[in-house]
Amino acid sequence: MSFYSFHLAHMPLPMAIGGLLRPPKAPGLRHIEVLAGMRLGAAVVSPHRMQVRSMAVFAQWKDEGALLDFLAQHPFGRKLGEGWHVRLEFSRRWGEVRELALLPDEAGRLERDGPVVAVTLARMRLPELPRFIHWGRPVERQIRDHPEATLAMAAIRLPRTVSTFSIWTSTRAMTGMVFGRDNGEAARRHTEAMGERERRDFHHEFTTLRFRPLSEHGSWNGRSDYVPWST
Repeated sequence: MSFYSFHLAHMPLPMAIGGLLRPPKAPGLRHIEVLAGMRLGAAVVSPHRMQVRSMAVFAQWKDEGALLDFLAQHPFGRKLGEGWHVRLEFSRRWGEVRELALLPDEAGRLERDGPVVAVTLARMRLPELPRFIHWGRPVERQIRDHPEATLAMAAIRLPRTVSTFSIWTSTRAMTGMVFGRDNGEAARRHTEAMGERERRDFHHEFTTLRFRPLSEHGSWNGRSDYVPWST
């Protein structure tokens, strides 16, 4: 069974660009996505939209030992270790991207009232980018402002890879957002965008992944308690 992690870290510009252009390799590293962080809901033309030095990294490992070795020994990994990360156990998958195609649809059930981490990964159809932005930015604001999302962000690697990452107080709260069961005017933004994607897909490949958080390490923007651990 693979082991997963998601990282946020500030990096020197040369190392950040190097990671975007040539993702690191290491023993036990099965797949890695190195992306530049984006602020959800920010204007399309804005320094907050693509923050190259604020790196977001999603990785699949052979086991936890491979992650620990990477953080201790690899130059890119050591810099990641100065930021924040959460270690993850895979639970469910919808859709598919080639690099993660061997994941089962379901590996374990999540507790309805326990914390959950959601990751989306997509390879864009570039001609569909204007439609994606039109339908996607309202959803970004919906997730960013949701009272049950303790951390929510997007990330990008040009020209066509986009991702989102969010931590939720519970699976119940996250699925309520996904299926439009919340109150208020913004509740249907996600379901409406998904309907538009079904009508004409924005992506070549797209997957949504859910994980159970195992442990949280370091800090990001002065916080180290994003996962609402059950008591």
